[in-house]
Amino acid sequence: MVEIRRAKIADVDSLFELINIYSNKGIVLPRTKKSLSQNIFSIFVADVDHRVVGTASLAILDKDLAEIRSLVVDDSMTKLGIGKLLVEKIIEETKRVGIDKLISLTYQVDFFKKCGFEVTVKDTMPQKVWQDCINCPKLHNCDEIAMVYHVKDKIFA
Repeated sequence: MVEIRRAKIADVDSLFELINIYSNKGIVLPRTKKSLSQNIFSIFVADVDHRVVGTASLAILDKDLAEIRSLVVDDSMTKLGIGKLLVEKIIEETKRVGIDKLISLTYQVDFFKKCGFEVTVKDTMPQKVWQDCINCPKLHNCDEIAMVYHVKDKIFA
């Protein structure tokens, strides 16, 4: 059974290893153990039999915009709905803190569409561009697709 829960400091090594598998493939940005520890309150994990098999984090960019980051699932656990469960948890948390828009910069467009996101343009999110993208080596050649989820427009159970 999959449990989606907040990350704990004891999870940092597992998170670091899991994220680095995907950052080495160029799918997500790398994270340091220090960054993971400092941002532990914004990180959620998928836990199966006391093993971290997935993660996602919520980065608040400003009062109107948040971003889902570092969404990864262990290769042995793909196609089981774990990624969707993590996205749902991030959406729930975005709604809880009162932010209207959740974005993702991704290569997984079909997956995020299934989760209710829509393709958008980066120009609609200057908070992201000036806070993070400005320091990225891919700034002028970014190949990630910007997607947005309008939290306030959705009805939650």
